[in-house]
Formats: sequence, C-alpha cells, structure tokens
Amino acid sequence: MKSPHSLKQKSSRTERVTLATPALRLELAPGIGGGITRFDWMRGTDAVPLFRPVEQARVADPTELACFPLVPYSNRIANGRFVFEGREVDVAPNRADERFPLHGSGWLKAWTVEAATGTSATLSLVERGRPYAFYAAQHFEVVDTTLTVRIEVENRGKVALPFGIGLHPFLPRTPQTLLLAPATGMWQSGRDWLPTRHLHTPAAYSYGIAYPLPGRMVNHAFTGWMGRARVLWPELGLALDVAADTDQYLLYTPERKDWFCFEPVDHPVNAVNLPGGAVAHGMTALGPGQRLERTFRFTADLFATISLFQPRAD
Repeated sequence: MKSPHSLKQKSSRTERVTLATPALRLELAPGIGGGITRFDWMRGTDAVPLFRPVEQARVADPTELACFPLVPYSNRIANGRFVFEGREVDVAPNRADERFPLHGSGWLKAWTVEAATGTSATLSLVERGRPYAFYAAQHFEVVDTTLTVRIEVENRGKVALPFGIGLHPFLPRTPQTLLLAPATGMWQSGRDWLPTRHLHTPAAYSYGIAYPLPGRMVNHAFTGWMGRARVLWPELGLALDVAADTDQYLLYTPERKDWFCFEPVDHPVNAVNLPGGAVAHGMTALGPGQRLERTFRFTADLFATISLFQPRAD
C-alpha cells in the first residue's frame, strides 16, 4: 500500500474533485470526510441524481453528504467498549449527538487528494487516534455507466484489532422506489439501534423480488447477502445496480424523507460485542502492518417498464 507523500496537505472543506463520463458525473469533497456530494446520471445536460444531491458549500456536517466511507468499522459500538484477544478496548464517542461511537473516524476527517484525473481519483487518510491508528485510501473510478469505489485500510497501531469497511450512500426515494436485495438473515435493532436478535429474514424484508420500501422507520442489518442489489425508480425508467465483495448490508428508511440508505458493509452493527466476537461476524483481525480492502460498484441502467406498484402502508 502506498503511503501519502509527506508534503501533501489535507484537503480544505471547499476543495472539490469532479470525475465524469458521458453518462455519469461524480463530485468528491475530500475535506468533508472524503465524501461524495453528487453522483448523477447525465441525460444530455440534465443531471438525474443516483445518490441524493447536496451543495458542497451548504454541507455543515458529514451526515448531510451524498455518501461517505465507513472505516475502520461500521455503525455503533455499544458502550464504546469491547474485548479482543483478551484485551479490553475502549473507543471514545465521536459525536456530541450520539451515545455510542459511530461509523469509525474516516467520515469525520479531511482526506488528502493523492491523485486525480478526469475519470479517477485517490484520497488518503492517516489516522493517529486511539485505539485505531491506521492508513486508509479510497480509489474512485468512473467508466461508462459504472462507479467503482475501492477502500483499503492498514493497521498502523501497535496491536491487532478488528477492522471493517463499508460505504454509506444516501439514495433518492421516490413514491415508486423498489429494492431488490435478497438476504437470508436479519439483525433486528432496538430503540438504541443496537441489534437485539438474529432472525431468518422476515417475508416483509426478504426483497427476493423488487419490492417497495417500508412505509415506516426501519434500521436493520441484513446477513447472508450475495453482494448484489438493484434499486429501481420506475417513474424515471432508471435503476442502480449495486455490487460489493461483502455479504451484509444495512437498510435505513427514515419516515417522511426523500432519501433512504442502503449500506453495503462487511459486518453488522456492534459486531465486536456480538456472541462469538468481531471476526465471527465479518470483521478482520489486522496485526500491525496488515491491511484489508473492499470494492463497491454502482452501475446505472435504463429500462422501459414503468411500474404501477405503490408503496406499502406499513
């Protein structure tokens, strides 16, 4: 893994990197969590959002981005504490509005632009925090109708720790939005958004066929995913195919919002404290100098059929 050049500086909040093909446009905000502010399908000069669009100048917080990286772990760690290889590990809260540490530190940091062309870019981050000290890189590339995001992380600490990677896109939600994302299992979340029990995926959330999104708040982690999903916007005749080398995802559908989250991840919420431990639930034990990488692909697709499905009322 190439380390960042010592003379390069972390990006400012206003720095922007734009990648494009005739069919796609991607805008990155390296200084705001190494996140994405726009990912659009281009119909001539008209931009149709594939991720929820935001104006970079108006982003006050990474939660307002179109997408951000999840590294070195996804979602929450209960009580900011876990035991790994016989050692007690403490992780401090990283958000004033959150009881537990959330999503790691990558999304809260300014990243450095290592390289950028018209169709590809690499962003890097050196994190010297505790307990997680690491080097991470995000590699973005747009080719034809596909965006590929490859995220890698290297343990720069002195001891082994469980690491995980994910991606947190916010997708447009229209009245007819459909989701196809079959998974065999589901971690049901409680009021604190931590998993309470693991179930065979209930029929209401099986998504073995393209099905409307829940009409109520859902924030569950799904397991036994084959790493392929499809989001359809029938009113637009547009779909987005998602592919990842992970076998889990989180689905978050807040009420009365024009967006939802489909987050491909390699471990469920609070994996470090689930029975059996972090590695049993998809995280990877990295010793000093060891690394992990995951790849995510998003491919836009036009289709002619206009669906008559209506959102379910649950």
